[in-house]
Amino acid sequence: MKMLAMAALALLAATGSAWAAGDATAGATVFKKCATCHNVGPGATNKIGPVLNDVVGRKPGTYPDFKYSQAMIDFGTKNPAWTPELLSAFTHAPRTEVPGTKMGFAGLPDQADVDNVVAYLQSISTAK
Repeated sequence: MKMLAMAALALLAATGSAWAAGDATAGATVFKKCATCHNVGPGATNKIGPVLNDVVGRKPGTYPDFKYSQAMIDFGTKNPAWTPELLSAFTHAPRTEVPGTKMGFAGLPDQADVDNVVAYLQSISTAK
């Protein structure tokens, strides 16, 4: 029994860093700032920005039928998938993380808001 508990703790520790540090419920509220340009949920369609369903684990610049900037396409060439860490950096300062992005939003200055919205995006992604 003790070995099983230790194995479970080791697995939790190994996967824990992949989870965002924020609160997904609070992130759903913060996401309202993003909803002007991005859709999520069943039946979501592209708006000014791409649909963000399953964004965690998706290759940047690849959502179907969205016209990305060349900067985002190039970013996707260098980064095989959106991770919580990449999303955090991008959500905080999009134009710093991806110079030339079409995203007009300046970013979320409050790290707690960033952590929360990334946790929310992670909660609606199949690749957690």
